Amino acid sequence: MRRVAVPHVLTAQTAKPRPDGRSALLTGQTMGVTWSLKAWVPPALADAALSAAVQVACDTVVAQMSTWEPGSDINRYNDAPAGAWVSAPAHLLTVVSAALVIAELSEGAFDPTVGPLVDLWGFGPHGPVASEPTPIRLQAVSLGWRDIRLDRPAGRLFQPGGLRLDLSGIAKGYGVDLVAEALTALGVRDFLIEIGGELRGSGVKGDGEPWWVELEAPPDSRLTDAPILVALHGLSVATSGDWRRTWSSGGRRYSHTLDPATRAPVDDGVAAVSVLDPDCMRADALCTALTVLGPAARYFAVRHDIAAAIVFRDGPRWTEWASPALVRLLD
Repeated sequence: MRRVAVPHVLTAQTAKPRPDGRSALLTGQTMGVTWSLKAWVPPALADAALSAAVQVACDTVVAQMSTWEPGSDINRYNDAPAGAWVSAPAHLLTVVSAALVIAELSEGAFDPTVGPLVDLWGFGPHGPVASEPTPIRLQAVSLGWRDIRLDRPAGRLFQPGGLRLDLSGIAKGYGVDLVAEALTALGVRDFLIEIGGELRGSGVKGDGEPWWVELEAPPDSRLTDAPILVALHGLSVATSGDWRRTWSSGGRRYSHTLDPATRAPVDDGVAAVSVLDPDCMRADALCTALTVLGPAARYFAVRHDIAAAIVFRDGPRWTEWASPALVRLLD
């Protein structure tokens, strides 16, 4: 059995078959992961045009926000001297602005300036490390999302000195949103786009059925609750999990999600977080914030009316918690 979550905007009127069109299924690579597109498209719209639209949107995010690309705009900012105003393209400014909003909302649990910590713990472009960094090296890192200033009319960011942005906890979600915009501009209204596990759905399938997506759980979990199946109609879903991008040393496993307060990978019992939101960028960032918040994530999700499912691990014991905002969607 499964539990079913359906957005209130999905009605019998909106979930009608689409007689004029054809199905499309496309895949590609970006950001070190794969993307996939399922869509019901106008008959005259070629697959090549669809694929190009998706790839251009993804390539835009990489060029502006990937710390793995030496010439990216984010790396220009990271390498800028103290006191410099660095020119920044519109998409980068949009994502940095959104990242600072979530940082403020979560009181720094989500911090876009964790770039140096990402490198020290072996999750950045410099590659893996053999052991955990020393406390001295960790404390020497400059963090300070409150010190970032944006001048959007002039298209620039202020570098106070020593800060290194890392937008990996939000940029992939923004990529999904940017692809959705590109598809809509092509006249595609019914689609499911996925980039590395972050998804956004619009409209319905050609037969009128919703785009059904099951919320992801850790592969080794032993949950007694039935899986949650979501109709992604005007919704996005992002998932963070402690089984992704890990390395082990001395019998301990280190996850890629870092806690800015401890300057170390999270070790708070949160195994997975899924967030539903109209914007995939916001869902992506909130996943990271909730993961870092640990047990306090429940209060944060209730306070800010976030539709979230959180899986907690306590030794051999597994529990799942669904926020009130998510429970309201369950049929």
